[in-house]
Amino acid sequence: MTAPEFPRSDIASSGSARRFWLTDLPVPMVYATHRIIRDCNFEFAEEFGYERDELIDQSFSRLYPKVRDFVRTGEMWRTNFAGGHVYYDERIMRRRDGSSFWCRVRGRSRNQADPFAEALYCFEPMNRAVAGNASLLSDRQKQVLTLVSQGKTNAQIAQEMGLSKRTVEAHRARLMRAYGLRNSAELIAWFSSLR
Repeated sequence: MTAPEFPRSDIASSGSARRFWLTDLPVPMVYATHRIIRDCNFEFAEEFGYERDELIDQSFSRLYPKVRDFVRTGEMWRTNFAGGHVYYDERIMRRRDGSSFWCRVRGRSRNQADPFAEALYCFEPMNRAVAGNASLLSDRQKQVLTLVSQGKTNAQIAQEMGLSKRTVEAHRARLMRAYGLRNSAELIAWFSSLR
């Protein structure tokens, strides 16, 4: 399957217009259907340590540290990734060599009814260490703290994760109690030091 043109910009070239293709873009980009990589550019493949053709028609699941991370992220995106809207999160991904790294993922769906039917994603590697201390946290706690660090409220986090507001509040309260933190600012600073 050939990915559609990405008509972000037209430029004049020898008197005729030329459209950029996915492979021309200088940032890690992916075109996917139902979370299967249908096309990606060289920057994306290189970031994960693969050749481009090794990723075509493969599930995104192979790029996550754990399958449950893939499932949980999918649930969160399905809830918030309405057709035509841009949605983003920050997450830990896994390279071919097994190393992990933080990245910001932005996506736009073309299908209002099914956000994963056809979508474009941009993966932006982040200069943030993946610390061993973060392994003390559950995946759910990491997800809550990542959204807290993005400045989202308990209600917004609950909606994105498909949890009750009270459950999110409980996660935050347990972490603050366990690590002797007094407020959200200290919680964010503590979590940032782990990453």
